[in-house]
Amino acid sequence: MKHIVSISLGSSTRNKKVTVELGDETITVERIGTDGNTDKANALFRDMDGKVDVLGMGGIELHIEIESGIYALRAARNLAEGIKETPIVDGLGVKHTLERQVMQIIEPQLEVPIKPKKGLMPLAIDRYGMAKSLDEAGYDMIYGDLLFGLGIPISVHGLANLSRAGRLLLPFVCQLPIRFVYPVGEQQDMITPKYHSWFNYGPVIAGDFHYIRRYLPKTLEGRMIITNTTTSVDVELLKKRGLRYLVTTTPVFEGRSFGTNVIEAMLTALAEKGRTLTKQEIATMLNDLDIKPMLRRLNY
Repeated sequence: MKHIVSISLGSSTRNKKVTVELGDETITVERIGTDGNTDKANALFRDMDGKVDVLGMGGIELHIEIESGIYALRAARNLAEGIKETPIVDGLGVKHTLERQVMQIIEPQLEVPIKPKKGLMPLAIDRYGMAKSLDEAGYDMIYGDLLFGLGIPISVHGLANLSRAGRLLLPFVCQLPIRFVYPVGEQQDMITPKYHSWFNYGPVIAGDFHYIRRYLPKTLEGRMIITNTTTSVDVELLKKRGLRYLVTTTPVFEGRSFGTNVIEAMLTALAEKGRTLTKQEIATMLNDLDIKPMLRRLNY
């Protein structure tokens, strides 16, 4: 039996532990939230080092990859400081493989095409694979990275402009403490509807669920959300607000779609290479295990 643990800066109320059969292996999957406490997260990483097969980092990425390059986040490096034995993954490989083809997999399953093909990604820079999938599927998306991430009320249109913004801002942003750019701890339990004009740009809302949930519109009638890390409570909330389609880019286990770092940790444990996997290795394993984004119809 394999054992992976995802340690997250997110809320401990979203903790989950399941046992999953994947391929020919049984895997214990555990998610532990630290409510934004970076010292606690680092202590947990150190304590788990050498005791589990793979560690996942949730609520923050070790790196962000866009067209212009790969950028390391200082706060994430600090969290992983001292890890010597156990491979640690942040989900980047899954974001650039599984999420990279999400719309190409999901659109053929829709009874009626999404119209107009427009929408919002509150934060796209950390899900560049998903942004590329939507762009190639013909969706006109607003990227809200400046507003949702930095509080600057400027929208970004087009992947080329997103990449330019990332090239200019990421060297600075990657030095900031994580709580300045990402909802952690109790912030993940709060819902304050706002930015209505941004959310109303089109029927699609895509990206990190914590950003989506934090400013969730009161009505989602006829819309599609593309995300992951949703719990059964989240799904019920979205259903009550009228959401038509929920697409989770990662599989659902016991009512929970785990983060990309968890899926990458599972694949890394199965591969038994004692290191992080390449994108090609991840893509091959995803295909062999038939792991795909999942479409759920919440309202008809």
